[in-house]
Amino acid sequence: MIKFSSGLDMFLWNLLIVGIWHVCIFIACIKFPKSTFDPSREKFRPKAWEHGGKWYKEKLKIQTWKDKVPQFIGKDGFSKQHFTDVSIDYLDQFIFETCRGEWTHRKNCASILITLLINPLIPGIFFSFLILLGNVPFALIQRYNRFRLQTLRKKLLRGMGTANVNSNTVTA
Repeated sequence: MIKFSSGLDMFLWNLLIVGIWHVCIFIACIKFPKSTFDPSREKFRPKAWEHGGKWYKEKLKIQTWKDKVPQFIGKDGFSKQHFTDVSIDYLDQFIFETCRGEWTHRKNCASILITLLINPLIPGIFFSFLILLGNVPFALIQRYNRFRLQTLRKKLLRGMGTANVNSNTVTA
């Protein structure tokens, strides 16, 4: 545990340490090979308790709040603004990005260990709560969106739905 001279000092040190952690994780997610974020990997595959994404909808009511939280799109990053003309390639890229986003937010949560080690108990719990608040909802949104995108992808591959499928592209 670090001895802080004031509450402001404690806040600033936590902000600095957690900020550096988040930047390092962000850099790692850009530099790691694409295979790290393969949706077929165990950590990204659906779990039985998720019931094909229904858990997020029924228990968390995620569809009512997910579009109200901010989203980050880096320079030249992937954007869902192109969701009018959907191709299998576009969906594959979007699904990949949900894995990358989920991985990033889950790894950011590990900075809680540092806040618990450097702070007295109550401030450590407070800062840990802030870290969870800033990451868990976003990781959940990534998983929920991945279920929806994978369902859409399967429908496109089967040629189902009312969309016009033309050379791997669908107009929604």
